[in-house]
Amino acid sequence: MTVPAVGSSAPEMRLRSQYGEPLDLGELLEDGPVLLVFYPFAFSSVCGGEMHQLIELHDRFRAAGITVVGLSVDSKYALQAWSMEMGIPFSLAADFWPHGAVARAYGVFDEDRGMATRGTFLIGASGMVEQVLVHGPADARDFTVFLPAGAPAAPESASH
Repeated sequence: MTVPAVGSSAPEMRLRSQYGEPLDLGELLEDGPVLLVFYPFAFSSVCGGEMHQLIELHDRFRAAGITVVGLSVDSKYALQAWSMEMGIPFSLAADFWPHGAVARAYGVFDEDRGMATRGTFLIGASGMVEQVLVHGPADARDFTVFLPAGAPAAPESASH
């Protein structure tokens, strides 16, 4: 499947979080836009760096009304351990079984390696894809491009 284009309807997402809670894109969109962040694997170096950036930006995304959800093919157990170790303040979705089904629907599943690539999708409250960024597995992203113009700066006390 191909990557959904800007202006198209976002594919459905119904997965479980790192704590086993249901994550349904339609329900999440009731609270406003959702940033879906696909990444290859928990506990990997580039993914860890990206999670640190998302943790640092989390308050700014929340202030802008955007819910952040990370997605990988890891099990909820691995995601829970990684989330606790890193102090991740947002949901991580386990696209574990059927293996990579949501990543496939978003066109960011690497069939040869059995993992998601680095796809990022800003889904508007209407369910339409508003912004897309896809990188290869070794290429870290800059998530600040998904913050709306005029989004509040991070509080000084939030620096790490």
